[in-house]
Amino acid sequence: MSDTAISTPQPPVSALATLGEQIAARLGDAVIGWAIAFDELNVEVERERIVEVMTALRDDFRFQQLIDLAGVDFPDRSRRFDVVYHLLSVTTNLRVRVRVTTDEATPVPSIIPVYICADWYEREAFDMYGILFADHPDLRRLLTDYGFTGHPLRKDFPMTGYTEVRWDEEQKRVVYEPVRMTQEFRQFDFLSPWEGAKYVLPGDEKAAVAMAPGAPAPAPQAKG
Repeated sequence: MSDTAISTPQPPVSALATLGEQIAARLGDAVIGWAIAFDELNVEVERERIVEVMTALRDDFRFQQLIDLAGVDFPDRSRRFDVVYHLLSVTTNLRVRVRVTTDEATPVPSIIPVYICADWYEREAFDMYGILFADHPDLRRLLTDYGFTGHPLRKDFPMTGYTEVRWDEEQKRVVYEPVRMTQEFRQFDFLSPWEGAKYVLPGDEKAAVAMAPGAPAPAPQAKG
């Protein structure tokens, strides 16, 4: 196998710019704005009109596949969450990224009527971030356990969680227990792993003694 990196051909910027203009003209005030970044078209739209936007992208612009749906958390914003949709057109081999914003209490309309595969994507965003989706047929947790409290990918969530589960051989069932830390979190206080710590680590004092002027040469190692 060659060491040369395999690059994926990118569509010309002109094609993406033309597509952005066409989407903005077709959807009017549903589009807040669009831009090209990292060789991809990014379109920000009104949250309440996401179903209309997705329907137009599927039917009028031939974006047949929803590749992914993801949440992004910005805790300092009033609308702290982005919901990002990635679409692919197998006809034109173009991709578009669509984004809406919302807060912790305002639901985003579900796009399951347009892309049925959004079912589990929306459940995952709800489970990990607490993002709500209106008219979702089964909006419940997908990855965390029954009775889980909180949303793991929020930046305000504790690193260890609250509870842990294990199999109890005596009770012959799964039991829930408070998290017990077997050791403290390791704190690294140097800027770069290449620079190293600014103090002598345990064991390094031996190297300092061996390198001191007049120190005896280390004994030769026996060869087996």
